[in-house]
Amino acid sequence: MSELVIDVNNLTKKFNDFTAVDSISFYVKKGEIFGFLGANGAGKTTAMRMLTGLSKPTSGQALVLGLDVNSSADRIKKGIGYMSQKFSLYNDLTVKENIRFYGGIYGLSRAQIKSKTEEILEELSLKDVAKKLVSELPLGWKQRLSFAVAMVHDPAVVFLDEPTGGVDPHVRRQFWETIYEQASRGKTIFVTTHYMDEAEYCDRLSIMVDGKIGAMGTPGELKEHYSTDTMDDVFLKLVR
Repeated sequence: MSELVIDVNNLTKKFNDFTAVDSISFYVKKGEIFGFLGANGAGKTTAMRMLTGLSKPTSGQALVLGLDVNSSADRIKKGIGYMSQKFSLYNDLTVKENIRFYGGIYGLSRAQIKSKTEEILEELSLKDVAKKLVSELPLGWKQRLSFAVAMVHDPAVVFLDEPTGGVDPHVRRQFWETIYEQASRGKTIFVTTHYMDEAEYCDRLSIMVDGKIGAMGTPGELKEHYSTDTMDDVFLKLVR
């Protein structure tokens, strides 16, 4: 399939005798919102670290944007966006300084940085607080700004690691609207979460259980297969 952005085959990560990710295989197509679900400790973040070039697999193969994670980790890092659980922002810099900083990190020209800064401030309605320190922003704004700087270099695929952890349901819904907007522009979104209700927002998803993929498909397919009405119930049947 030529439209595959991520193609994973038997990817495995071991730490001494412990197998954190156990021979997983899946693919993600261009423009998909792909959910990578599971309880804390299921292996989601370890798998994502391999896909983003931050950790080497023990065995197996993964291609991201056609590049092998084993041999082309540095090229992969330049071509993707990544938003970590902790929000990759500098609290002692202003909103505008954070955007400029990440534009520089990703190799944008001065003109591009200036243009992107204005675009992000406008899109996120942050013009009035552009000179405020990030530490002074509400959590929901920090979250959206962190997402924006992860995409400042216009990557084809964005990895979001537990992006809605610790925020209230209203802010979570707002953030998912931002994700939908980017997907509608052709961005591929790979998102990890342990909130099962967020599975409903994904085009397709896999559910990790103890380092393995326990189930994969659309939310509708999984609910039908497990004869349940909610993704929470799907997950409970899987872990039992």
